[in-house]
Amino acid sequence: MKTAYKLIVIALVLAGVYGCEKELSAPPKNAKVEGNTILDQATAQIALNGAYYKFANATNIRTDWQDHQIIPGMMAGYLGYGFGSLDAEDNINENNAGDYWAESYAAINAANGVIEGVSDLPDNKFSGNRKQEIIAEAKFIRAYSHFKLLSYYAEWYKINSTQGVLLRDKLSTLPTISKKRSSVEESYDFIVEDLDEAIKNGPASNPNYYATKWAAMAMKMRVLMSRGGNGDYAGVINLANEIIEHGTYTLESSLQDLFRQKGLESKEIILGLKPQALQTSDPYSKSRQYWPGASALYVAKKALRDLYEGDPRGSWVVGSVNANVAYSPDTWYFTKYQQENQPPSVISETDYAIRLTEVYLLKAEAIVRSGGSLTDARALVHLIQSKSDITATSNNKAYLAVESAATPEQLLLEIYKEISKNLVGEDGSEWMALLRLPFATVQQLKPTIRSQKQYILPVPRSEFINNPAFGEQNTGYSAN
Repeated sequence: MKTAYKLIVIALVLAGVYGCEKELSAPPKNAKVEGNTILDQATAQIALNGAYYKFANATNIRTDWQDHQIIPGMMAGYLGYGFGSLDAEDNINENNAGDYWAESYAAINAANGVIEGVSDLPDNKFSGNRKQEIIAEAKFIRAYSHFKLLSYYAEWYKINSTQGVLLRDKLSTLPTISKKRSSVEESYDFIVEDLDEAIKNGPASNPNYYATKWAAMAMKMRVLMSRGGNGDYAGVINLANEIIEHGTYTLESSLQDLFRQKGLESKEIILGLKPQALQTSDPYSKSRQYWPGASALYVAKKALRDLYEGDPRGSWVVGSVNANVAYSPDTWYFTKYQQENQPPSVISETDYAIRLTEVYLLKAEAIVRSGGSLTDARALVHLIQSKSDITATSNNKAYLAVESAATPEQLLLEIYKEISKNLVGEDGSEWMALLRLPFATVQQLKPTIRSQKQYILPVPRSEFINNPAFGEQNTGYSAN
């Protein structure tokens, strides 16, 4: 077995195939992988930092995660482009393959380099359980990225579909690029296997911008909720209970304070992304794309403003009328991250991959979907609402809507709304929650969705050129 792994040659080769120019920017010194080999614990940690760097889609200037905030919100109908319109807003996806493909495979390849290199080393090169922990963290990154690909480029909602993910379980080289996509069932199985190992061997404690076994549990909840097979909803509930009862996380007493004052200091954050050192001074920072507008402007649409009707969260998530409203009618500044008339800050540049709020809301949804107590599910939703001053005594419309939801179908719709209100513009929860509703309901909420083809994006055409063994294009799209 090899005792060292040179990462950079392969990483640059794959970036040339799957990536774009920004992915070749040099990482900061603490995450640099160029020329390093995995020889011991110290060099393994350097390589793992490089995998996190790819996970964050980072350059030496910023963590470029805004697509995670914007694309799902656009597809769900809540966010839009402030200087006109984009295809994603109307779910017209033929020319909208997005950046998830390149970003995810870059992270997967970096993670595979870590997994292979560390696995080849003898245990005595590491202290304690650190060898298993590093592999577990890399497998979390691989699972997260494969699930992103499954959710946006595969028929995740059809367990028997052949249109699953192109699974990469080895460090890629040009001779091994050619590979067939897996089925949906195979894709779920592979992702769950990675997450199970991350849960078993992942660190219980880590800075919240690194993965832990708790983050892996929360990710597995997302995966099981999408799969929705026998026992999956019970699995979601059990994982939620484990995180809530034994994890070190607590709900933030004020949701607004989390986004305005605390950021990654909040005990609610299970996994976040720490901005780069110079990110706030970047003239094209994420914050400036929300207000006042830089190279782009991303805004709240009428559907989001209407969703917050009578809800106190609307007063700080949706700002004043977009100054470019002539080009984008019925749009307002999206102020969840960036306040108007304020400069970018470390907090406004912070990203959130997983928060404890999502754990509670997925548990509530799983209870309803598994035929459990509607009263128990309502209580979980009300607990989340209380963190935004929505209580029984406030006589708030949002509270009363949950309380009066008398059937599973009605309560699932209210849970979807609560997921959207709480997690819009973070990491796609609002979009995936919408698609878990019956198709007729999806069409009612987002009339531009006319078929399930619009649930996912086309596989980028470059994949069929670079990888002739890939297989079929997604249904309804052309590979030419």
